[in-house]
Amino acid sequence: MSNPAASPVKRTTRQRVAINDLFDGERAFLTAQQVHEELRERGVKVGLATVYRNLQAMSEEGELDTIRAEDGEMAYRRCSSSHHHHLVCRQCGKVVEIGQDQMIESWASAVAARHGFSETGHELELFGLCAECSRENS
Repeated sequence: MSNPAASPVKRTTRQRVAINDLFDGERAFLTAQQVHEELRERGVKVGLATVYRNLQAMSEEGELDTIRAEDGEMAYRRCSSSHHHHLVCRQCGKVVEIGQDQMIESWASAVAARHGFSETGHELELFGLCAECSRENS
């Protein structure tokens, strides 16, 4: 006999559908606060805690990609299906996905092995100024 608690069922709530719809048309990374504000502007009644819960669940289920901004805040967007890294502009927030770089992958594996770690994973965000913001600041 299977234990129903062992396999959680993803609930499809109107809030989850609204968040999903928001990300369908969005290319930028958004924080929970930004998602909450946009949903309220669209007339969706949703609490900020509900937005946080749904974003976390959608991220864990592989529906949304996440980055941790320099201020520590998590931001989300519709994700790519493959492992990748990001370049993030500190000024305008532009994000560029970088595919798997063998040098980074090898370095991460070597560091883990050197310290006796196994079954490791990693996330990498590089922060700087994009070309346009660099020109504006010159």
